[in-house]
Amino acid sequence: MELEFMVPFTEVHSRMGPNEEVLAEASPPARIVLTTTANPEEAARLGRALVEERLAACATLVPAVQSIYRWQGQIESSTETLLLLKTGPDQLAALEARLLQLHSYQTPEFLVLGIESASHPYLEWLHASLRRD
Repeated sequence: MELEFMVPFTEVHSRMGPNEEVLAEASPPARIVLTTTANPEEAARLGRALVEERLAACATLVPAVQSIYRWQGQIESSTETLLLLKTGPDQLAALEARLLQLHSYQTPEFLVLGIESASHPYLEWLHASLRRD
């Protein structure tokens, strides 16, 4: 079933194996949002809330990352949890607003990464997970 949000697919090359998925070209309608949290519990709480509210299709927690940054004129170092949020471009404004409401940091990280390519089945799942029926 071809969905409207899909972008054209690359051609299947003869060297591809039968289990390799065709990737969408160019800039698929998906984004990854990066934020860090003070601990794994906060990351889990944020991730669950954002997935439940259909602002993110998936939240991946990467515990124990070390961040070095400048804050209020001082060089700081913290062990944090990185939260990767998979979402669509239409959810970004609401996702950012909700993240700012829920986050414990005064100035939480909100970095949006574009996706170069993604598999058709993954994009279908992502958009189905964000859809409010």
